[in-house]
Amino acid sequence: MPVAIITGASKGLGRALAEALAARGWDLVLDARTAEVLKETAAALAGHGTRVTALPGDVTDPAHRSELVAAAWQLGGVDLLVNNASALGAEPLARLEGLPLDGLRRALEVNVVAALGLVQEALSLLRASEAGTVITVSSDAAAEAYETWGGYGASKAALDHLAAVLGEEEPRLRVWAVDPGDMATDLYAAAVPDDADPRPAPTSVVPAFLRLLDERPASGRYGAPSLLEGR
Repeated sequence: MPVAIITGASKGLGRALAEALAARGWDLVLDARTAEVLKETAAALAGHGTRVTALPGDVTDPAHRSELVAAAWQLGGVDLLVNNASALGAEPLARLEGLPLDGLRRALEVNVVAALGLVQEALSLLRASEAGTVITVSSDAAAEAYETWGGYGASKAALDHLAAVLGEEEPRLRVWAVDPGDMATDLYAAAVPDDADPRPAPTSVVPAFLRLLDERPASGRYGAPSLLEGR
């Protein structure tokens, strides 16, 4: 069976995507920082009959990244790597004049440096797969200027560029930066706690990711809303 590594997989979009892949028979290696929630997620997904390895840890830790890839190798390799784990840099979000620089460093470490580090760790296995794929979860804040989203948006813009270059350097792989659009997640609630407007559930955008996996378009940046409209 194909094997996927998904970071930030205990809840939100990571869990929703893991659930959809497990239902399709994928074996999974899941990462998150909160061990108990990740354990509960893994137990639920294992009900689909697939193998699920849950490894709590911080993606900024090189040893943890190595552990994730080693676990995938034990399951047969890496066919899909989803860099979904994200850090805001400030909670709630702050204007650039007051953005804590340590927070910005954390966002860059999680959203950019750790994501590239995991790609580097998994690259040989991705190259060996017949359908090696990397998905980096982006944001419209990477492409549009919104007040208070500067630090997070800058980190996601950097991640987008890394994904674009990786797609050029690894033409046999598929490398997709995917902007899922607005979602009701803990990350968004932490970013803008006073926003009471309803947001779509993460499960609503999963079909966009599945469409990419089914149709395997060229490497590039894709928006989930456009992919959903084209179904």
